[in-house]
Amino acid sequence: MDDIVTRPGAQAALAVGRIVIGFYFLWAFLDKTFGLGFSTPSERAWINGGTPAQGYLGNLPPEQPLAELFQSLFLNPFGDIVFMLGLLGIGVAMITGAGVRIAAVSGTLLMAFMYVVALPWVGEHGTNPVLDSHWMEALLLIIAAVTLSGDKWGLGKWWAGKVGNSWLR
Repeated sequence: MDDIVTRPGAQAALAVGRIVIGFYFLWAFLDKTFGLGFSTPSERAWINGGTPAQGYLGNLPPEQPLAELFQSLFLNPFGDIVFMLGLLGIGVAMITGAGVRIAAVSGTLLMAFMYVVALPWVGEHGTNPVLDSHWMEALLLIIAAVTLSGDKWGLGKWWAGKVGNSWLR
């Protein structure tokens, strides 16, 4: 990180951004798993038989052009497992600073899929006809990875010693 971002304040800001986006993903996992009552009530918790990915995909407006495709692929228990493991893995990797690159790639793919399955200009409109929060979340993940922000206040340097400078870093 010291070769990429040289100013200590910038390194700290990037580390905080990495930890915040990590907690964002980890919190989504915890809330959906245990039904903490924020976005998931306890009766819809994964541990109580809830279906997080299926719940989202099953309620897509039919006018969404890719809804049927994603429903055919992920409207099943496999989709729930992949989605939840993704949230957990991305959250833990970002918070710890180890595996930030692979978490950024997988998280960006997850955000891209969530964006294209519910395009903001189709059906009920959001506050912006093109962009939504999925873009910002993906960008935070990418910024964390390309700046090696896991090296500051994280296990990034230690992890790099184990896996090298690969996509697993």
